Amino acid sequence: MPIGSFLLVALLLPFAGSVVAGFLPTNARNTAATLAGSIGLAGSAILAWLYISVADEVPIRFTLDWLPMLGLDFTLRLDGLSWLFAILISGIGALVALYARYYMSPDDPVPRFFSFLLAFQGSMIGVVISGNLVQLVFFWELTSLFSFLLIGYWHHSAPARDGARMALIITASGGLCLFVGVMLLGRIVGSYDVDEVLNSGALIRGSDLYVPALVLILLGAFTKSAQFPFHFWLPHAMAAPTPVSAYLHSATMVKAGIFLMIRLWPVMAGTDSWFYIVVPVGLTTLLLGAFAAIFQQDLKGLLAYSTISHLGLITLLLGLGSQLAAVAAIFHTLNHAIFKASLFMAAGIIDHETGTRDMRRLSGLYRYMPITGTLAMVAAASMAGVPLLNGFISKEMFFAEAVANHTGSLLDDSLPYWATLAGVFSVTYSMRFILGVFFGPPPIDLPRRPHEPAHWMRFPIEFLVLLCLMIGIVPGLTVGPFLATVIRSVIGTGMPAFSLALWHGFTLPLLMSFIALLGGIALYFALRPYLRSGIEGPPVIRELKGQRIFEKVLVTISWQWARAAEAVLGTRRLQPQMRLVLALAIVAAATPFFGNLVEAGTLPGAPIEPAFMVVWVIGIACAIGAAYQAKYHRFAALVLLGGAGLVTCVTFVWLSAPDLAVTQLLVEIVTTVLLLLGLRWLPKRIEEVYPSRPPLSTLVRRYADLAIACGVGAVMAFLSYSVMTRPLSSNVSRFFVENAYSEGGGSNIVNVILVDFRGFDTMGEIVVLCLAALTVFALLRRFRPAPESIEIPEQQRIQDAFDDAEPSRAPGDTLTDYLMIPRLIMNWLFPVIGVLAVYLFMRGHDLPGGGFAAGITLSIAFVVQYMANGTRWVEDHLRVLPLRWMGLGLLTSVATGLGSWWFGYPFLTSHFQYVELPVIGKMPVASALLFDLGVFALVVGATVLILIALAHQSLRGSRSAQTSEAERWK
Repeated sequence: MPIGSFLLVALLLPFAGSVVAGFLPTNARNTAATLAGSIGLAGSAILAWLYISVADEVPIRFTLDWLPMLGLDFTLRLDGLSWLFAILISGIGALVALYARYYMSPDDPVPRFFSFLLAFQGSMIGVVISGNLVQLVFFWELTSLFSFLLIGYWHHSAPARDGARMALIITASGGLCLFVGVMLLGRIVGSYDVDEVLNSGALIRGSDLYVPALVLILLGAFTKSAQFPFHFWLPHAMAAPTPVSAYLHSATMVKAGIFLMIRLWPVMAGTDSWFYIVVPVGLTTLLLGAFAAIFQQDLKGLLAYSTISHLGLITLLLGLGSQLAAVAAIFHTLNHAIFKASLFMAAGIIDHETGTRDMRRLSGLYRYMPITGTLAMVAAASMAGVPLLNGFISKEMFFAEAVANHTGSLLDDSLPYWATLAGVFSVTYSMRFILGVFFGPPPIDLPRRPHEPAHWMRFPIEFLVLLCLMIGIVPGLTVGPFLATVIRSVIGTGMPAFSLALWHGFTLPLLMSFIALLGGIALYFALRPYLRSGIEGPPVIRELKGQRIFEKVLVTISWQWARAAEAVLGTRRLQPQMRLVLALAIVAAATPFFGNLVEAGTLPGAPIEPAFMVVWVIGIACAIGAAYQAKYHRFAALVLLGGAGLVTCVTFVWLSAPDLAVTQLLVEIVTTVLLLLGLRWLPKRIEEVYPSRPPLSTLVRRYADLAIACGVGAVMAFLSYSVMTRPLSSNVSRFFVENAYSEGGGSNIVNVILVDFRGFDTMGEIVVLCLAALTVFALLRRFRPAPESIEIPEQQRIQDAFDDAEPSRAPGDTLTDYLMIPRLIMNWLFPVIGVLAVYLFMRGHDLPGGGFAAGITLSIAFVVQYMANGTRWVEDHLRVLPLRWMGLGLLTSVATGLGSWWFGYPFLTSHFQYVELPVIGKMPVASALLFDLGVFALVVGATVLILIALAHQSLRGSRSAQTSEAERWK
């Protein structure tokens, strides 16, 4: 097994565990926690084993071809930097799983929590080990999605819902900016491969697109890592369970932006643009977060703002652009993850054992919780930068870089003072955490009597605090070799000399540390009376709460602007929206013609045959009649619309396109029935009554519709004419004609294109079809239109007349028994149509047919059974489970694509060979047949699901169903 395959295992393990956890019973807390913890340990073990190879300075790569022609491959890449972040994600993930086992209440759906947590863990690992920037953005957005689910886990809580929505909007919007920035970066380099990008620093910095790409990429990093002015989402995310805060908001998710900046630091840093964007943002975040943390009354609020401050410190270091500043940033990233995760867990224990996180009610807890108190104090001291702890070393490196000269600007010269001030603030809020919670008078009137938690709930904190001490006391032995490997992967062979020694003599950074410690202690005691008063900070803190800004922007966009747009564009009718969409489509489609990008070919047109002209005259008459009857009689309009569709079908046959003709005919049958079922739920027409003649506005609207219709038809006609009058040698279709059989194994070029050459497009289309069917079902399953808004179509009038007829018929007779086609014949049609569907499916690769046509054909069989017996009979006797059909279809199509990877080919690569079958003889068999089978199953499931949704609504609308419904409600 290639060593790179272990990267794929490390990536897929959390996602597989997420699926398993999602199917566990609600009360399986121990099983879910064991599963999550085991996956975290397994991932850590794999990464520990891979470190031997990573230390050789050659990245481990694993590549699967995806879309190689576009430079998009599924690539995993592990170097020192990604190894460090991956080991943090897996290791702290295992500790959080153990902690959450005791923190989460048995009354919660805990398996769902661990399912979300594992999916997030897999997404974060995907971010850090992605070897392709587009792939990185994909996992980046997955982290936003799963963090939304984790923050809003307690969805019954309004703060949790608001915090989740805020985090998703901010981070996902930043992800979209990142995506555009990555597109620009790929345009500059000519590749999205991380190795190619990292080898193109001079090319990137010298490009005209450098600044736009830099701004967009930094927007993605700033929003994810809670940098000013996007910092406000992080404190509101504290409504999540504490294990989520300990994992996402200290060690993983908020570090994603930091990881991105470090990853691209070698190729994007070192310019004035980088310095003057990153340094001010990092410095503002550092000071604002530290100052706000002092005045928080909630334990997790204090830790959240302190996290914002430390993220700003790391960002500031990266913005300085020097190699030693990058070393300090990487080291402090590791240290912050360790001490902040332990502090969040300690805050969770305090909340779990006392019933509150309000610091105004907490004091003197050390006498009740001495072990937890000691652990929390050590971690808080590390956060404050006390000597002999890991935070002290990286803080000294930060102070050393603050006093170093980088650009000689006023901003650069003032950094030592700002850094010292930030150090004072950090000592102050750390002192408040220690003295305000664990010392002082005994607490009174707490929801629970405080006591030590179970040992295994405390074990993750013990382990992390031990790391704080070991790194702080013997950094060269514990973290030195690993840090050197990480730094080499970022900076390269020219790694600067750095020291992790505890004593460097009497230096200016040591003096700054001494001032920060004394100043922080003095500031705490000066503010102590004010902090005990319970006021939530000075007015500047209360006014700088980003939630107000966010909500104002959200209200402006989603309410004021939306209302303004609705006033301009919104109407009670569908026609105005359709008018606008089609007008824009005409402009977009006609633009190439005016730029001479598309022009007619040189081949002469074929003579028009009289019979063909007659067919088209019939089609035109049907189309015009449908448009006219839509105003007066929708059922007649539907019939005429079907007539125009049949003429289109005949046209395809006439022009030698049998595949399109078969598909058009089958789709006409199904859509006509579905539209007929939907007629019942259309609203009443707005009758326009004019005293003499229509007003001018009405005439203008009608002629505008006519002009738009003619414009759309003219553009499409000219486009079709331009394509069909070109020689085959100059047409893109020549490639498919020449290669359909040799590379796709089929003589039906249309089907080979759909399932082989453009199989990825087809997969996207069936996903859209699946979503459309689910949307229709979701909208209609509880739809109850008002009776007065429903027009009774002709079918219902016939049914009502039949119900009111004289009782001369036999008991139990239905309307179908008296129609032209007896029910028995309709039942007999089911196996016949089913055999036809199989026939169309099997021949599709070489003759007209295929999975889509076969799926529509089998759907017609179900439609016929519904017409004969009703949906209840169909569901009870035929056991149609459309969701399973759809799921099976998607899984089959995806599995076919993944199967090509197994044999070392790009995703969805098809293979064919001749096989000898009994009786039938020698015939070609292609792997694309399995993909087509997935298309077939999904089309059947989606069509039947829509049929069931519409048919059940029609059943509910009948007089008998309305009566039974009324009786049930009585």
